[in-house]
Amino acid sequence: MKSLQPLDEEKVFKDPVHNYIHVQDRLIWTLINTPEFQRLRRIRQLGTSYLTFHGAEHSRFSHSLGVYEITRRIISQFERSGYEDWPSEERMVALCAALLHDLGHGPFSHSIEEAFEMNHEEWTCRILLEDTEIHRVLEDVEAGFSEKVAAVIRKDYEKAVVVNLVSSPLDADRMDYLLRDAYFTGVNYGTIDMDRIIRVLRPHNGRVVVKETGMHAIEDYLMSRYQMYWQVYFHPVTRSSDIVLRHIFQRAKELFDSGYNFTFLPHPLPALFRNELNVKEYLLLDEALVQTTFMQWTLEKDEILADVCARFMERRLYKYIETELIDLDMIDQIRREFAEAGLHPQYDLEIDFPTDLPYDVFRPGDPKKEKQILLLDRQNKVQEISEVSDIVRSISGIHRGRYHLYFPQEKLERVKHKLSPHVADIFEDKLGPAQMEFEI
Repeated sequence: MKSLQPLDEEKVFKDPVHNYIHVQDRLIWTLINTPEFQRLRRIRQLGTSYLTFHGAEHSRFSHSLGVYEITRRIISQFERSGYEDWPSEERMVALCAALLHDLGHGPFSHSIEEAFEMNHEEWTCRILLEDTEIHRVLEDVEAGFSEKVAAVIRKDYEKAVVVNLVSSPLDADRMDYLLRDAYFTGVNYGTIDMDRIIRVLRPHNGRVVVKETGMHAIEDYLMSRYQMYWQVYFHPVTRSSDIVLRHIFQRAKELFDSGYNFTFLPHPLPALFRNELNVKEYLLLDEALVQTTFMQWTLEKDEILADVCARFMERRLYKYIETELIDLDMIDQIRREFAEAGLHPQYDLEIDFPTDLPYDVFRPGDPKKEKQILLLDRQNKVQEISEVSDIVRSISGIHRGRYHLYFPQEKLERVKHKLSPHVADIFEDKLGPAQMEFEI
């Protein structure tokens, strides 16, 4: 079958993280050159993080190539070692799933998903299974091949060892984004020993496990993940830009539903607002289109939409304060006083509580045990890593997080004298106690 033949000459991508990415299969090369995959060049990997870390301009395209490369190296290690538990006939399914796993991400990824209740994995499967060039390329391998790849993405493929490579607590996806995101944000937390991790991975009883001698490399990987989440992914400035972005989508949808006459509303945004996007329309969405729209919306008559768009495009983000605990009654009082002072109780105040579970400790009888990392000892017995590692137990079950209250500082400055002392005290650090005037 021609599509499964090797290339006449190996193709190589120069990559800042993996040094080189090797493509030897004609099918992989053909998939990379489809318009659906090339679209990922126009989707940033880290969403709005470039507003916090100026180097974070890398794309879903480069990340997807990286996940493919790590998966290729793991499979090569399995095949060189002759592991009987690795089904060699699944090699191409695994490589295609690794390459295409993020195909369905939209502009600014998770922010647009939250705003319009979309799921990028569902869109990935639709792109794989509906009338697209990628679908035709996959079906040229054999009838139903696109469904096999989609099943890996959905995590219901019949051979879990293939799913583990692309989606598990220790998968190629996580390894690449930790390394790549650390590199482009300029931090050191994600510098895991990937070569060592790959060497200690084993297929065993239908799963990917870790040779027990590699436990320390896995501990380092989990600690890196923990640090990256709190220093990069949950950075409060990035959360602020995400909030402004969600407010843009939220306000635009409200205006559209009310019949507002936009001065600029390019295709396919009306279909997005109506929740009627088809695959071809979805593939037109990229960050260039969205940011062009935002710039035009800074001129809209609606003051809220124009304001949040200008904030995002000019990086005039919301300020924030941290607090350990704030109850619902207090939140209601703040919103009420904001409204009475002339602020918008929703668009001028956001309460955020980021949490991360760096590793879910093993519990006997846990139905989610397939999401654990298993260590394989010399007697071919497996143990969950948290049963062996003090370090993993120490970070297991941690829900670290503090409440953050986000608000437009200059707006609050103008109406601060209208706030009660109780509410004003909450924002004291940002507004300054010497400047506060209260109406009693």
